[in-house]
Amino acid sequence: MRTSTAGAADSTPPYLRIAGEIQDRISSGELRAGDRVPSARQITKEWGVAIATATKVLAVLRQEGVVRAVPGVGTVVDTPQATPPREHVRDTELTAALVVRTGMTIADAEGMAALSMRRVAAELGVPTMSLYRHVGSKDRLVLLMADEAFGEAELPDPPPAGWRERLEVLARLQWAMYHRHPWVVAALWVNDPEPAPKLLAHTEWAVHAFGDLGLDPDAALYAHVSLYSYVRGIAVNLELATGARRAGTPVEPWEVREREYEHLLASGRYPTLANLNERNDFEFDIDKLFDFGLHRLLDGFAAFVAPRD
Repeated sequence: MRTSTAGAADSTPPYLRIAGEIQDRISSGELRAGDRVPSARQITKEWGVAIATATKVLAVLRQEGVVRAVPGVGTVVDTPQATPPREHVRDTELTAALVVRTGMTIADAEGMAALSMRRVAAELGVPTMSLYRHVGSKDRLVLLMADEAFGEAELPDPPPAGWRERLEVLARLQWAMYHRHPWVVAALWVNDPEPAPKLLAHTEWAVHAFGDLGLDPDAALYAHVSLYSYVRGIAVNLELATGARRAGTPVEPWEVREREYEHLLASGRYPTLANLNERNDFEFDIDKLFDFGLHRLLDGFAAFVAPRD
C-alpha cells in the first residue's frame, strides 16, 4: 500500500502504512512464501518507529493472514505468491463506498462470519492494507455497512401526520431492511451507540414523534430504543434462520417434532397449552408476529401518553 499522494500518506496511521509497505514487498514477489519479514526490532530501525508501533505492524499482518509466526525462525510470509491479485479495480479507483458495498454483498450472501478485510480485498482485487485508508478497520467497516443498510430504509418526506403512523412507518421500514440484510442485527448495540448518520436519521424521526407527545427527553429516548429493540429483537430470528439455511443445518421433520410436542402436552404439566393445541389450526408466521407485537407496543405507548393528553 504505497499511497499515491502525500495527503493520503499523512492521514494513514504509521503502523498501517508500514504494514502496507511490507505487504507491497510480498505482492511484488520481493518476499515470498516462507521468507522472513522484518522483525519488530528491524522495523524500529528501518522506519524509525517505537517498538509498540512495530508490534502493531506485525499484529495487523498476522490478523489479515499475510504472515505467521514460526517458533525458532520468526515471522514469515504465509501467502502464496504464485498467483497475483485479480485486478478488478485500480488502487486509485478504490473508495469507501465501494469497500462498504462489497462488504454488504458478502454479508448478504454468506453472513458476517465470511466477512473480513482480506475477503473484501480479494473480491476487489486490491492489497488488503489498501482498504484501511478508506474504512480504518473491520469494526469501522461493519459500522459503515450497517449505516448504509439503514440509509436504504428511506424515510418519507413529508412524514405522516400522526405520531402513531410515523412510528409504524419507521418500524416497517426497519423490518423490511432486516429482511434484506439480516446480519445488521449483530452489527449494532443499543448500549454502545456509534456515530452513524443514517441510523441517527431514524433516531431523529422517532424521538421527534415521541417529543410531539410531550414526553421529556429521557422518556422520548427510552421509548425510541424500546421500539428499535422490538424490531431488532424479532429480526434476530431472521438472522438465525438465514444462518441455519446457509450452513445446511439439518432440521427434524415436523412429524418427528410434533410427536414430541404431543407427548409433552399429554403429560398434564401444560394444561393451557394443551387446550390451545386442541384447536390444531395455528400456523406460525413471523411477519404476523411482527405485526401483532408492533400494534400492541404502539397501543402501550398510546396508553402511556393518554394521561398527558
